[in-house]
Amino acid sequence: MFTKTLLLAPALLLAGTIAFWSFSSPEAAANETLTPHERLESGNERFASGEPARMHQSFERRSEVALSQSPFAVIVGCADSRVPPELVFDQGLGDLFVVRCAGNVLGAAALGSIEYAVEHLGCELVVVLGHERCGAVAAVQKGGKLPGHLAAFVPVISRVIQEAEHLGGDVLDQAVRLNARRIAGDLRGSDPILAELVHARKLAIVSARYDLDTGAVEWLDAAVDEPFAESAPEHGAQAAD
Repeated sequence: MFTKTLLLAPALLLAGTIAFWSFSSPEAAANETLTPHERLESGNERFASGEPARMHQSFERRSEVALSQSPFAVIVGCADSRVPPELVFDQGLGDLFVVRCAGNVLGAAALGSIEYAVEHLGCELVVVLGHERCGAVAAVQKGGKLPGHLAAFVPVISRVIQEAEHLGGDVLDQAVRLNARRIAGDLRGSDPILAELVHARKLAIVSARYDLDTGAVEWLDAAVDEPFAESAPEHGAQAAD
């Protein structure tokens, strides 16, 4: 019995250390004073540098959020397996409300999910996160008929590809950036819930691009730190059906 206790002691000590770090690390304490955007920005800096804090991943955190959730931001991302928002922004259980679809193309259910996070859960920041070398955008760029439901991407993405072709440079990357900006703009004008909150300056909706090579997130809006001060778009724009 004494031998078993000795063998278990290091494991228990390690588990306790991990749990303590999850709640008591400098990063966790600093998070309490940051805006939602600053939390995402600092988390991505940790991830890109190869030094993630891995906060809010303990047994205690799992119990804490088991009965309720209060995420601080919504991430509207592509379904690409290389771009998991919780890792990209170095966040943990219950921190982010994530809505993902290939090419960031949103239907009614996805839009309703975003509205739920904002209206019911109280999220004040929505980030539309595109990424480098997006396969959905590349597939539409190549042209030709896409099989099955993949064709649903074509009408939405083809518009930004046409616009990107007039800008010059890397058409695929330009299209990724334009697509993220367009979707963010559509969401800002989406009636009734999102547009009203944006106009009331209770919600910020911004766009960003993730670099697959560096792990860094580039913010595409001119005034990400003060999004509530930006003029809101006209009502009536909707996400793609």
